[in-house]
Amino acid sequence: CRRLGNPCRRMYESSCLPEAERKLESLNIFSFNFPHHVSFHMSWIGFFVSFVSTFAAAPMVAIIRDDLELTKPDLGNAGLAAVTGTIIARVIMGSVCDVVGPRYGLSIVLLLSAPFCFCMSFVTSAAGFLICRMGIGLGLATFVACQFWMSCMFNGKCVGIANATAAGWGNLGGGVTQFLMPLIYRGMVEGTGGRIFSAWRWAYVVPGLLHTIVGVAVMFLGQDLPDGNYKMLHTSGQLEKKTAGKTQYIGCANYRMWCMVATYGFCFGVELTMNNIVAGYLFDQFELDLVTAGVLASCYGLMNLFARSIGGLVSDYTSVKFGMRGRLWTLWLFQTVEGVLCVFMALSKDSLGITILFMVLFSICVQASEGASYGIVPFLTRRALGVASGYIGAGGNAGSTICMALFFTSPDIPTYDGLMYMGFTIIGVTLLVIPIHFPMWGSMFFPGDPTITEEDYYIKKEFTEEEIKEGLAVSVQKFCNNSHGERAPQHRPAAEEATKV
Repeated sequence: CRRLGNPCRRMYESSCLPEAERKLESLNIFSFNFPHHVSFHMSWIGFFVSFVSTFAAAPMVAIIRDDLELTKPDLGNAGLAAVTGTIIARVIMGSVCDVVGPRYGLSIVLLLSAPFCFCMSFVTSAAGFLICRMGIGLGLATFVACQFWMSCMFNGKCVGIANATAAGWGNLGGGVTQFLMPLIYRGMVEGTGGRIFSAWRWAYVVPGLLHTIVGVAVMFLGQDLPDGNYKMLHTSGQLEKKTAGKTQYIGCANYRMWCMVATYGFCFGVELTMNNIVAGYLFDQFELDLVTAGVLASCYGLMNLFARSIGGLVSDYTSVKFGMRGRLWTLWLFQTVEGVLCVFMALSKDSLGITILFMVLFSICVQASEGASYGIVPFLTRRALGVASGYIGAGGNAGSTICMALFFTSPDIPTYDGLMYMGFTIIGVTLLVIPIHFPMWGSMFFPGDPTITEEDYYIKKEFTEEEIKEGLAVSVQKFCNNSHGERAPQHRPAAEEATKV
């Protein structure tokens, strides 16, 4: 902002100079300092609970299938419903985060999806099972609030690792539920005197209680932004009162967002698909018992403990070395290897040990791709960040819907063939990373234009002259000042480079 090289900057400076962002420059997972790290823990715990409940049926599918007399298409359709219903919910959640804040968004969606967990205990038909799984799946919209929240609390120096760790630990619920629900089920079997068809119903009470408790905790313990909650900041005039229509337009007009929607569909979407099918695949293909299949299947989701963070960490590291172009190359490499390993897992169908080996390596690349994706998302747009996060998150669910419908619903396609087809699709879709180009930072194969500034892209492009004069771009200017690190090293401010030395 000090270098007044264009009309946008001069106009902004005449209105008001922003104070520095109060975002943290590092993540300490052991800290509970308010508001940054408390919000970090609230975000991942909320997302974690939604994952546990959404995929609670998968490790108990053999029992549920017999009780409700479900066919393979019934199970496939229910799995589709669990991840498809939240597509629209995630899109809406993006606008909710922009307008009223991530705290309300995350809390409300947990509380609204809790009744469906309790209602699962009363299901007697395939239709009821599908409806409850769809309602529970709405909780996955918490992902959008989780990522938006972290982008508001941590700056560009660590936003990749912060987003990746919060989302990765949340996704961990998909692995934990693979062994947690069978253990709860086993306890309920003892508690019901061996009535297995009652035990799985009672087991669903636990996810319902978790939704309720965590939803209330997020509401009262979290804070929307480093400076305060949305309501207070709106009242004081420190934060722009956004309208859903305007942010939707800004987000949808950004082609980079749509490229990321497609690519995220084949990393996060693949994870959702695997959470739905992997326990059943191991159970049927290798004739394992329910608990063993669940424990082995949990290895896929448990990679979230560290793998998604690796993607964010590598994204942040390559950004330091090469700017935004490093982040883009990181995403392409991780996700392409992901597709290759998916094919290898399919080819290992005759060996349980080799299947598990490739499944774990495949999972690590899936999670790392997700982490690398959300190292890029916070830079797509600032005024419509919630919208972009919502659509891209919804793209993950849409990708799962496509994979389930094309490869894992038809009785004519063996699961191992479906895995192979999915792997080749991943490799092809990931090519959409190549056209993502930032005018000031560049793309995978082309450098940016050093004469174009961050203000040109984030302020001049998304705000009118009147809005800039009114000071509506204050928070965005703060972000611009902290985004110079995404430039190629030779084009960064000398002062910033000196601090790194």
